[in-house]
Amino acid sequence: MNPHLQLTDLAVRYPCPEGEVCVINRLSLQLERGEIGCLLGASGCGKTTILRAIAGFEPLHSGQIQLDGRLLSTPQQSVAPEKRNVGMMFQDYALFPHLSVAGNVAFGLKALGRQARQQRVLEMLELVGLADLAKRYPHELSGGQQQRVALARALAPSPELLLLDEPFSNLDVDTRERLAFEVRDILKQAGLTAILVTHNQAEAFAIADRIGVMQQGNVVQWDSPYQLYNHPANDFVADFIRREALLDQRASALARGEV
Repeated sequence: MNPHLQLTDLAVRYPCPEGEVCVINRLSLQLERGEIGCLLGASGCGKTTILRAIAGFEPLHSGQIQLDGRLLSTPQQSVAPEKRNVGMMFQDYALFPHLSVAGNVAFGLKALGRQARQQRVLEMLELVGLADLAKRYPHELSGGQQQRVALARALAPSPELLLLDEPFSNLDVDTRERLAFEVRDILKQAGLTAILVTHNQAEAFAIADRIGVMQQGNVVQWDSPYQLYNHPANDFVADFIRREALLDQRASALARGEV
C-alpha cells in the first residue's frame, strides 16, 4: 500500500543576486494515513518552506509531492493550493476578530447547507472541547482556547492533510506542553494525517509519530521519537537532541521560577 503522503527528492530554490540558493535539497520522506510527522530544526533550515511546497505556495525545482496517490507537484505541473484539500494552521491563529467562535469554524464550510454547516461546526467544537464557547469572540478567549478554535476551523472541511506551522510558539511553556498532548489526542481521534513544524523538541516528542531532524535543507534522520533519542543517526542529530533537551529543561524551570 502506498504512503498517504510521499515527498520524493524535493528541491526548492530561491533566486538571489549571485544566482540561486538551494533551500531544500533532495529531501524525501513519507507518512502513513493517520500518522503525525514533525520537522524539527533551527530557524532557517527550511522547515516552513517544505510546508509551503506541500500547500502549493512554493514551486519545485525537482522531485514530486503525492497525497493519497494523487500527484500534487512536480517542476512541470502543480495543483492549485485551493484544490489540494490540505489544511493549514498558523502560529498566530489567524482568527477573524469580528466572527464568533462558531463563525470562525464555519468560515470554510460555505459550500454546505445551513443545517449541515451548523452540525459540522458543533462536531468540531465538541472535538476540541469548546462547544460551550460557540458564541464567544476571539478576544474573550485564552491563547490556548484560540489555538483550539483555529484547529477546529482547520479540521472542519475534512482535509486529507493538516499542516501546522509553529502552532504553539505564542503560548507560555506550560500551556504549550499541555496543548501539544491535547492536539495529538484530537488529531488521533479525527484520524488525520498531519505535519508539524517546530524548533521545540518537547513539542515534537509530545505530538509526533515520526520526527525529521533537519540540517541545511535536508532531513538528516526521519524516525520514531524513541529511535531518534536512543539511536541518533550521526553526531549532528545526537548533539542537536542533547542540546535542545537541555534548553527545554531550562525554559521549563524558568517558567516555574526555579532558576
